[in-house]
Amino acid sequence: MALTLYGAILSPFVRKVRILLAEHQIPYEHTFIPPRGQPDWYYDISPLGRIPALVDGDVKLADSAVIAQYLQDSRGGPSLYGSTPEEAARVRWLEKYADYELAPHCTFGVFFPRIVACSVGEPVDEARVQASLNEHLPPLFDYLERELGERRFFLGDQFSMADIAVVCQLINMAHAGELIDEARWPGLASLLSRVTARGSVSALLPAEHQLVAKLSGRM
Repeated sequence: MALTLYGAILSPFVRKVRILLAEHQIPYEHTFIPPRGQPDWYYDISPLGRIPALVDGDVKLADSAVIAQYLQDSRGGPSLYGSTPEEAARVRWLEKYADYELAPHCTFGVFFPRIVACSVGEPVDEARVQASLNEHLPPLFDYLERELGERRFFLGDQFSMADIAVVCQLINMAHAGELIDEARWPGLASLLSRVTARGSVSALLPAEHQLVAKLSGRM
């Protein structure tokens, strides 16, 4: 029985899992579940109603970090969590940082007000967007720039879930028309370009761009 992943493709958390699935070449089925107004049956899989969720036979899981770790542990493949306990801890910390510190501003502070609000006929809260861009995100990006340093990835030459989690948030910001300032954060700008050029990521983006255009009325 194939895995079934539930969620919306523009969710950075759903995207994170889809990238892992592609990196490990794991076949799966995708069932659309919106980030709001989920059907009642979905709460049996995801008790808080959040996306993504995963069903693998009798296994039902929610939360992107939990799902990603489960897939890594159960399906094998090259590790996306480093090769030592120290590297694994670093990856999990940076993944958590992306999910809990970047997401409130890249996704919920920039992407949601500009794209999701537009799609449901709500006015764009541009003040909220500018607060995220000018007040909240710069110190978060400063930290990540220092952590990245001159490395290709957060673990040096090894691609990991840390890179996926961070870039998934930057992609949502880019969908809303905001790119990383290359002069101020050259490492993060290069990371974004490097990761989005990977086949596991680039294959997902055309459908995302098409949906963003439709939601924002540019199609």
